[in-house]
Amino acid sequence: MLEARELQCERGGRRLFRELSFSVKGGELVRIAGPNGSGKSSLLRILCGLLAPTAGEVRWQGQTIDALREEYARQLVYLGHAPGAKDDLTAAENLDFACRIAGQSAPADSIRGALSRFAVPQGPTLRRLSQGQRRRAVLARLALGEAAPLCLLDEPFSALGVGGMELLIVLLQRHLARGGAAAFTTHQDPGVAAARVIELG
Repeated sequence: MLEARELQCERGGRRLFRELSFSVKGGELVRIAGPNGSGKSSLLRILCGLLAPTAGEVRWQGQTIDALREEYARQLVYLGHAPGAKDDLTAAENLDFACRIAGQSAPADSIRGALSRFAVPQGPTLRRLSQGQRRRAVLARLALGEAAPLCLLDEPFSALGVGGMELLIVLLQRHLARGGAAAFTTHQDPGVAAARVIELG
C-alpha cells in the first residue's frame, strides 16, 4: 500500500498543497486532478521519491520510501509527463535503457512486442517520430512492467489517439486485476473509472 501523510509542497515560493493525506491500496486506481500549476506533477514526483516534500512523508508497505530507496524504485513504474527519452535512440533502445535503469531485464522480443501493441515504429530514432508515437513509445513501458505492483503516471492520456487510450485503459485494468495499485494525473476526466479522485488547487 502507498500512503501519503500530511504532505506539503512549495515550489518557487508558492505553496501548491498542504496537509494532503491519502492511500492507494492494491487493486485501486486513484486520479489526481486539478488545473495546470496546481501541483499534480510535483505530487507524483514526491510519491515516487524524485522530489522531497516540504513537510510530511510517503510510505510504501508501512516503511518510508526514504528508507527503502532502491528497493522501492524496483517496485514501481513511473512515467513522467515529459518523455524522458533520448532522441538519438530508437524506441526499442529507449525501452531497454529504461528497464535497465529500473533494475529490470526485458528480452528483445518482449520489447518488440510492447512497441507493436502501441503501434510504435521500431526502426527510426525517436526524433523522427510524431508526438503521439513518442508518447506511445514511453507508455509501452507499462507493458513491460507488469510485475511491478505500483504505477505512477503523469498525464498518461495526453497526445494519445483513441486506440492508444483504449489500450492504456486495458493495461491499467489488467494491472488492477492482478492486485496492483496505480495513480495518475490529469486535468480532464479521461473516462476511466477511479476508486478515488484527489482534487488539487
